[in-house]
Amino acid sequence: MPVLAVLDDQQDRRPPSSPLATEVIAGVPRLLRVYDARGLLATLTEGAKTVTVRGQTRAFTENKRPFRDLFDRTTTAGWGVSPGGGTWSNSNGVDTDYTTTPGRGLMAITAVNASRHTSLVDNTTDCDARLSWSLDRMPTGNASSLALAFAYTSSTSQYRARLSVLTSGAVQLMLECQTPSATTTLGAAVELTTGYAVGDVWHIRAQRVGTTIRCRAWKDGTPEPATWTHEVVDATLGAGRIGVRGIASSGSTAVPFAFRVHDIQLYSGAWPDPPVITHDTWVRVLSSPFTGQWSPTLAAQIQAWAVDTTPDALAYAVMYATGAPPVYDARLGPGVQVAGQSMYGPSGPDGLRIEGADFHDYVGVPWVFPNGETQAAKPEEHTCMDCSGYVRMIYGYHMGLPMVRTRSADFDGINLPRQTKAIGPSGPGVIVAQAVDTAPPIDSMLPGDIPHFDADQTDPVPGQLDHNGIFLGWDQHGRPRFINSRKTPNAATFGDLGGSSALDGTGLYATSLRLIRRF
Repeated sequence: MPVLAVLDDQQDRRPPSSPLATEVIAGVPRLLRVYDARGLLATLTEGAKTVTVRGQTRAFTENKRPFRDLFDRTTTAGWGVSPGGGTWSNSNGVDTDYTTTPGRGLMAITAVNASRHTSLVDNTTDCDARLSWSLDRMPTGNASSLALAFAYTSSTSQYRARLSVLTSGAVQLMLECQTPSATTTLGAAVELTTGYAVGDVWHIRAQRVGTTIRCRAWKDGTPEPATWTHEVVDATLGAGRIGVRGIASSGSTAVPFAFRVHDIQLYSGAWPDPPVITHDTWVRVLSSPFTGQWSPTLAAQIQAWAVDTTPDALAYAVMYATGAPPVYDARLGPGVQVAGQSMYGPSGPDGLRIEGADFHDYVGVPWVFPNGETQAAKPEEHTCMDCSGYVRMIYGYHMGLPMVRTRSADFDGINLPRQTKAIGPSGPGVIVAQAVDTAPPIDSMLPGDIPHFDADQTDPVPGQLDHNGIFLGWDQHGRPRFINSRKTPNAATFGDLGGSSALDGTGLYATSLRLIRRF
């Protein structure tokens, strides 16, 4: 499904006929609404450059981002955060049974017939995933088995493609469906090879497409099989997580030992209810803030924008979401990418994404700002942007708002500063709504507005704004959604991985919203 789709390409593209009618809406800020024969055409805001204009109807949507977790981090209680995949959540055993060391996720089996389950907190329906693992000790007494789980909702509800190493060294693959009432064998054990040795890495791949479920497995260093060992039709379980399940079968004398997970990869996955935002509002930018005075020049500009299909602020905003293709700008140099699926930042030692990537770090070129500030591009942050870097990419680089970095003398209501804590109170345009220690009303928001949050409860400065994004509009369930660059999804997203991207309800961003600015 595309990130953005124009739904009514045959819509009448003729400019609205003059004269246009206008209506002043009193308040702070004061608005000017512009009407044509079809109804509301545009909204201008006194003191702001952004203008919302009626255009062709578009749908914005997003789905699960493919990812690969290489466990390039160190944790001592749980596997932490998977880059782009979500947070690992454990069941069975204790958190210290799940650790990581660079290149491996370790699952300690400390008792006979003990099982361990860990899964990524993000539900999918259709999926295509692969798990790579090895043993640090040969099984004795009975088999040791590790499974790639999917449609996982609990340790007693999941599908799993289970690879079992017998005491003889034989390797068998089976496909199972576990529910709270029973475990059903969907595909009986098939022996794939003999002679397993400690350290041998095996891959398990499982797919779910509708009600078709299939799996296969192969030893590292050999080609992936072209056919599936098991392929069945089963509709027992709905959406759920992907995860890992390990067990030492009853009678095992190999304990204690550890399963070593070398990586897990999601090639594709589908959220059960992805967000879809559909409307005909486009967001354009004037060359100077609207003074409140309507003029023939403004009328001509609005009429031209009404039929303009070049990218606006919202189109640029989704050019960095999941699945967005790369876009290059030869004016900055050969092969310089200025749009396409983004990341938040490089990974730290604990697996969490490091903050600090500005728009020019994504591009990979140094930048000289109009006030004389300069900044080099950090190679490790190429194609990365933190939350304010993302907002600056859209409204600064693409839409032309003047940008500065951190010199407070230039925080004048015209320039776009580097950090959220300065953009909120001192950025360009006007404040639409704000509140202290609570969320302000959102009924006056328009697509393109910039919500600001006090989301980090560990911030040493109480009440300081620390996150922002761009309001896209209302989704298919009537929920107000914003697109933002976040650490857990490691991406620009308006989905709900690592926190809901809706501004209503009881989620982190709904409750930590503090200020709305219109550029």
